[in-house]
Amino acid sequence: MPHTVKRGPDGRIYVSEMNRILTLDPDAADAQASVRTVIGDLPDNRLHDNRHPLSSFVFDGNGDLLVNVGAPSDRCLDAAGKPKTDERGACVEDAATAQVRRHAYLGEGRWAEDSTVFASGLRNSIALVRHPSGTVLQAENSVDLDTPDHPYDEINVLTQGRHYGWPYCVDLTTPLPGWPARQARCNERERPIALLPPHAAPLDLIYYDGAMFPELQGRLLMTWHGFRRTAGRIVAVETDEAGRPLTDIGGRYAIYPRGALSYPAGAPSVNGKVLTPGWDKVAGRHPRGSPVTMATAPDGSIWVTDDRSRAILRIARPR
Repeated sequence: MPHTVKRGPDGRIYVSEMNRILTLDPDAADAQASVRTVIGDLPDNRLHDNRHPLSSFVFDGNGDLLVNVGAPSDRCLDAAGKPKTDERGACVEDAATAQVRRHAYLGEGRWAEDSTVFASGLRNSIALVRHPSGTVLQAENSVDLDTPDHPYDEINVLTQGRHYGWPYCVDLTTPLPGWPARQARCNERERPIALLPPHAAPLDLIYYDGAMFPELQGRLLMTWHGFRRTAGRIVAVETDEAGRPLTDIGGRYAIYPRGALSYPAGAPSVNGKVLTPGWDKVAGRHPRGSPVTMATAPDGSIWVTDDRSRAILRIARPR
């Protein structure tokens, strides 16, 4: 099950699957024969029980691979709704999953199979991007509570060694149901740079660098894939010189079929422009379009995969 596809600094194509990252030479006479695994034995459905098994990655500036390993559960709770903890009172799943790992570049197209933890407490880091300045952003798919307006998804600036809250905290400093405040210790966790709408389900981040839409140059594009009333959108966010999203206090977010809701008082939120208000609309409900990943084409148009319609969409100016 492939997800992320990127061209590496060496010109080869790199693809993440559930349990490995592979590479191939697109210019080879026999591209299939050029396929080889560069990182194997990543956690897959055997560990994740069909939760967050997809891997994604970005190249760091020194060639290292930063690789997502999603959490194997929603909130690290047992069947009775109690925290699954070790002798220290920490989630038993937090030490080996719910993190972004660093695989060191060894040179000559090889990476270390062993890894170190770059950042942790991240439920599912499918959406990762690195800015030329070195900033690494992650868009967090928060937990699946039944409440339509809580919890909020997030954008995080990843820093070596920081813990970003899963499964203990959501939003800014709110303990998750099931985790007492004394165990959650939310004030000790790294806060997101900005909140996103609840259940938006961000699955991809790219910086737009094409020529077709000069007004989008340098902006951070996001796909909101979720099936609830905030999702089915592609959003462009202004950034600073380091690629960090510009934020508002007291912002609002749109909901389907109409209207808008406020973010929590005092919380930073993205200042986003909706590029696509939705497609495959159903009267009185949210659209059925489900954007997943994006790419900027050579002509500057934006290609988007939609996994519900099994299609690739092209966003372009009218001819």
